[in-house]
Amino acid sequence: MSNYTVSNLGQVAAAGSTNALFLQLFSGEILTAFERANVALDKTQVRTISNGKSASFPIIGKTTAAYHTAGTELTGVAIKHNERVITIQDLLVAHTFIANIDEAKNHFQVRSLYANELGNALAVQMDKHIFQTVYNASKATALDPQAAGQSVTEANFLTDGKKAAEAIYAAAQILDENDVPESDRFAAVSPAVYYNMIKDTTAATINRDFGGQGSFADGNVFKIAGIQIVKTNNLPSGTISSGVGSGSIVGGAGNLGGTFTNDKAVVWHKSCSATLKLLDLSTEMEYSARHQGTLMVAKYAVGHGVLRPEASVIIKTA
Repeated sequence: MSNYTVSNLGQVAAAGSTNALFLQLFSGEILTAFERANVALDKTQVRTISNGKSASFPIIGKTTAAYHTAGTELTGVAIKHNERVITIQDLLVAHTFIANIDEAKNHFQVRSLYANELGNALAVQMDKHIFQTVYNASKATALDPQAAGQSVTEANFLTDGKKAAEAIYAAAQILDENDVPESDRFAAVSPAVYYNMIKDTTAATINRDFGGQGSFADGNVFKIAGIQIVKTNNLPSGTISSGVGSGSIVGGAGNLGGTFTNDKAVVWHKSCSATLKLLDLSTEMEYSARHQGTLMVAKYAVGHGVLRPEASVIIKTA
């Protein structure tokens, strides 16, 4: 019996490699499934303005109570006021250009994928800026009637799940002592610290007998001391002096830059910092006949600032 003659679908002019015409798998289609979602914005105060360069956030202090002596006049007790001004920073953009000839030759549609990636790039950058602000809040000086930020030092925070949990408990105690509300508290940690706390069965982070709410099966640490745990890759490290944009954070809180070498995590309340929006996240495309292609741009204009330093506690290793 004779063998069949094969029509090689991937061969050019019946010669050469039998795979030459087969399409390659585009890895970008897989990578975009791992969207880097923003996790920090909803954990701060957010205000939107329609125009202007800054906004003032009023700060109102505490007052006291005392027993009244019959017959004496009540003249009122002064409540201290102050303000924090948050300034809009430069326009932050992510962009790419698609040439017509390349798009015509390509075998898959890339515009929606590219738009998602541009938006994700800005979401990641906003996360980083917010965490830099929250870190700096813990280092901010007192602005009467507010107290300064504080810190907890734990040398084994990065390697010992139990010690990491204990450091978060210590930070919760500091927030309590500063009369910071117990609701809307968060702790941001790296993935390594997060999973150390899960693996350490003595940390009580998932032990339900000790109030743990996590799960070995799901790999979750829901709360520690009533604080929601946020796992993120966007915590600042080392010294950051570039890529912070213009627009200062006033009130003794520095700016988005700083030295974060020993700072490994932060515990904060939602009132700790704020994000001021002038131009919310948006994307646009523009065709250029002169360049024979399409420019894709994602952008936003916001500002970040410290509101309440005592509502932030940094966790350091030294």
